Amino acid sequence: MKPRSAESATLAPMSLDLFGQLNWLAVLAAAIVYFALGAAWYLPATPTGRAWMKATGFEMRADRTQPNPAIYLAPLAAYIVASAATATLSRATSTDTLGEAVVLGLLVGIGYALTLWFVAAAFDPQKPQPWVWFAINGSYHIVALLLVAVIVSLWR
Repeated sequence: MKPRSAESATLAPMSLDLFGQLNWLAVLAAAIVYFALGAAWYLPATPTGRAWMKATGFEMRADRTQPNPAIYLAPLAAYIVASAATATLSRATSTDTLGEAVVLGLLVGIGYALTLWFVAAAFDPQKPQPWVWFAINGSYHIVALLLVAVIVSLWR
């Protein structure tokens, strides 16, 4: 077995055991912040909400039935998973300062979320403005995952 260097000695081995070491209250709080930011980001009264609606071709009409509020449980569940994954990476990399948390948030936000939204925009010809849609969604997830990384890294 190869000995670990002094630098890697502080890193936790990547395993599912890390889930047991997470501060689940911090994970839940981070997911709620992620969700609340999305509510504000996509609100029709905000510039990003109006631009997103235009980019997707979505129209708010008074005669349209309102969706079941349970539909919002899906993104909340997804944000809990993303927050737990980010917390696990934070724990595995011993991220515990604001600077390190910002780097982690940017890596996760740009490295995963932004690239996935980019591919979705590139292959979705149904949206009137796919690149505006990409910019709004991508920037939302970068900001949200940055906040998530800060919360789960500093609130251990």
